[in-house]
Amino acid sequence: MYRFLLSRQWVILTLVALALVPTMIELGFWQLHRHERRVALNTVIADSLAAEPVPVESLTSPGAEVDGANLYRRVSAQGRFDTAHEVVVRRRTNADDEVGYHVLTPFVLEDGKVLLVNRGWVPSGGLSQTEFPRIPAPPRGETTVTGRLMPDQTTAESGIKDVQGLPDRQIMLIDSAQEAERLGRQVLGGYVELTEPGPKGDTPELIPAPDHDGIGNHMAYAIQWWLFAAGVPVGWMVLARREARDRAAATAQKQQRETAPAPV
Repeated sequence: MYRFLLSRQWVILTLVALALVPTMIELGFWQLHRHERRVALNTVIADSLAAEPVPVESLTSPGAEVDGANLYRRVSAQGRFDTAHEVVVRRRTNADDEVGYHVLTPFVLEDGKVLLVNRGWVPSGGLSQTEFPRIPAPPRGETTVTGRLMPDQTTAESGIKDVQGLPDRQIMLIDSAQEAERLGRQVLGGYVELTEPGPKGDTPELIPAPDHDGIGNHMAYAIQWWLFAAGVPVGWMVLARREARDRAAATAQKQQRETAPAPV
């Protein structure tokens, strides 16, 4: 009854089904791992934002990479802003998806090292891509800053190309190693998203704290892929039984016609 399974059509269909099942199972585990990473990241962010600020040099140093466990960790530092070497990071949006710049200002610590401080977002103001935007000045003199510690931005993680040949005082990514070369000074690894002191006016707009409540739909997608994987053999069996039933019915009709008496 099921000899048709050896036909070319059914052999190909069976091989496709056998390939789909492990692929869908693997896709389900991929989504599960994404869910687990998101949950772990949310925990790190929540713990970091809730913790008391610590001195920035206790978590990073010149040439160091910011550890993932310290992501968004609240840090503080004392020093002064160096606006003479301030740059802007191009193509950054605010909470309303308006395109502008992030303001990156070197902050010279008491020991002479430099901490990169992202002071927030400013609008482009209709300027051309080559013009430097108007930026309100930070506090002068000795200042204590508090912010969220962030790792250097890379092309792999950000998806943004680190374009060369940009206008003066404009960059695409915040890279402490590149800034150390530009400034000719020791620069702490990573940078800080400023939270205090806030701006005196409306700009720069402080970067909002990251969302650490949502977990996305990765778990639902994982279950969906596994249901698809379970459905493939079920569907194959349904099709095979239907094919067998149709073939049996066709054979019975043929035999009935062959055994029917000839008309007189």
